Amino acid sequence: MRKRAAVLCGVSVVVAGSFTALPADASTPRTADSAQAAKLTWKSCGTTNYPTLQCASLKVPLDHRNPHGRQITLALSRVPHTAKKSQGPLLVNPGGPGGSGLTLAGFVAGSLPKAVAAQYDVIGFDPRGVGKSKPALDCKPGYFNPVRPDSVPSTPAIEKANLQRAKSFAQACGKKYADVLPYINTVQAVRDMDSIRAALGAKKINYFGYSYGTYLGAVYAKLFPDRVRRLVLDSIVDPTGVWYDDNLAQDYAFNDRHRAFLAWVAKYDSTYKLGTDPAKIEAKWYAMRAALAKTPAGGKVGASELEDTFIPGGYYNGYWPYLAEAFAAYVNDKNADPLVEAYENFAAVDASGDNGYSIYTSVQCRDADWPRDWNQWRNDNWAVYEKAPFMTWNNAWYNAPCAFWPTNSLRPVNVANAKLPPALLFQATDDAATPYQGGVTVHRLLRGSSLVVEQGGGNHGITLSGNACLDKYLAAYLTDGTVPRGGGEVDAVCDTLPDPKPLSSASASARGSTLHGMLGFRG
Repeated sequence: MRKRAAVLCGVSVVVAGSFTALPADASTPRTADSAQAAKLTWKSCGTTNYPTLQCASLKVPLDHRNPHGRQITLALSRVPHTAKKSQGPLLVNPGGPGGSGLTLAGFVAGSLPKAVAAQYDVIGFDPRGVGKSKPALDCKPGYFNPVRPDSVPSTPAIEKANLQRAKSFAQACGKKYADVLPYINTVQAVRDMDSIRAALGAKKINYFGYSYGTYLGAVYAKLFPDRVRRLVLDSIVDPTGVWYDDNLAQDYAFNDRHRAFLAWVAKYDSTYKLGTDPAKIEAKWYAMRAALAKTPAGGKVGASELEDTFIPGGYYNGYWPYLAEAFAAYVNDKNADPLVEAYENFAAVDASGDNGYSIYTSVQCRDADWPRDWNQWRNDNWAVYEKAPFMTWNNAWYNAPCAFWPTNSLRPVNVANAKLPPALLFQATDDAATPYQGGVTVHRLLRGSSLVVEQGGGNHGITLSGNACLDKYLAAYLTDGTVPRGGGEVDAVCDTLPDPKPLSSASASARGSTLHGMLGFRG
């Protein structure tokens, strides 16, 4: 789940079957209605792209088991309904954990058919610790500043350097936020969502989540099934792998997706002049990586930063033409400038990215058990690397602070649910960030749900990205609750959109590019 301000990456896991029904602070749900709900004061915060956007803030307990204790502040956004009859609030979340949802409300309201969007108050929010919510965490500013050690620990010295980085990040979080970290997790965030529902004066919510937002929504539905009206999950986390195992599964999928990109480059040899054999082009990519490990481009792009730059291509093929141009310029013309530009556009982490990563680690490391013995990480990741070298070690170090995290872990929530109205699920068959099995698993766990599959699709976050077939099912569901019924593993199938053309004739979906600029960190 990487990018600059919204690192596009991933997800991780524990072993299937190791979760309990509900973790300690998930049992005995408290109702946010038991005390008088806070009043929200909405003020205009419109932008050029989203002129009707409004903003508000809401105080919630740091620890929902102690409702009268320390309070923190959530930042909210809204595009109000305009139809005479409202279908209530539609909470939206871009994933992560660590993604800001404030602008997503404007995007969703502007991308749905007008008649559908008009029936909802589309509500965005920055989850606890994120963005404009307070406190906003930033454990170690500049943690991703280039040039980092090579991600592949080919020598003991390289492994030691990466381990020290991971340990130092975990220690910085523990020192800076010792009083907050125990309460940065999915279950507390779900209770925040219920506080938002109560503050809106709604008996039930509608929910639309991408990526990690699918897990957030599924956990909300488990804790508060009677408060869910409609539930849309797009690009679905496998909840039986939260979080260590999910990351390992991701590595195989990203390797496949990177090879799909290289095959696309081979198809356009007349443009990129890197050859017509994908295997030989792959060898050129790894030769470029080896060269950058010795001499980073522009003093910024070493081997690890190169991986950071190309990982977003696994999320969204609209980036492929830009990545291919940078690749070709470096290999054919010995010109590193386009590569440095691609790094700055797709991978360089700013203050917003530092905040998002701090929440990503805080949530994932707290949500579930992680191996504390580095030998297990070493053995597992070398085994995966042998088959899927593209992202394996990069992903391992991205999550490695969890091996040294200063808080104890909770148990993942078993999201199996027979108490919900029909939910609508969307999944691409070749999604790398949340592989296909996650959609199948959640379809099985949520009784009465319907699964719509984008056949051959490899993008992460597939609705409201230009595929009219998918969006037709989404609009019908949000209009009157209609879901397709296929009676099997899949209820409906849509063909994927064509891959992009080279930049000279690019026709990438503007909506797709906008959405993928919002999706949260690695998941």
